[in-house]
Amino acid sequence: MAEDVRDDLKYTKTHEWLRVTGSTALIGITDHAQSELTDIVYVELPEVGKEVVKGDELCVVESVKSVSEIYSPISGTITKVNKALEETPETINSSPYDDGWLVEIKIKNIKEINDLFDANRYRKL
Repeated sequence: MAEDVRDDLKYTKTHEWLRVTGSTALIGITDHAQSELTDIVYVELPEVGKEVVKGDELCVVESVKSVSEIYSPISGTITKVNKALEETPETINSSPYDDGWLVEIKIKNIKEINDLFDANRYRKL
């Protein structure tokens, strides 16, 4: 089965996605990343209000086979975290682009988005 890559998102080479809405962005991991991790059993989310710099560790996702750091595709301030993942981290496996989002960030420098991949470039990766 082909992996889901959505045209309305931006992507990183480390398999995070970004959905920009105005001055904020939702961030999660891609369908490819969740399938590589297999069954996700735990997510360590950051605190709301934390400042992150592009490329910094954003959170940690633990699966039955490994622990993976998730990196911020953009600099900014965390405005929301997906608290539902604390109870049901497996949502990332079943809905990586919708219910399985990780954090929302208030974007510090919108120009950083230009460094991310569009869907076509990400598919080639």
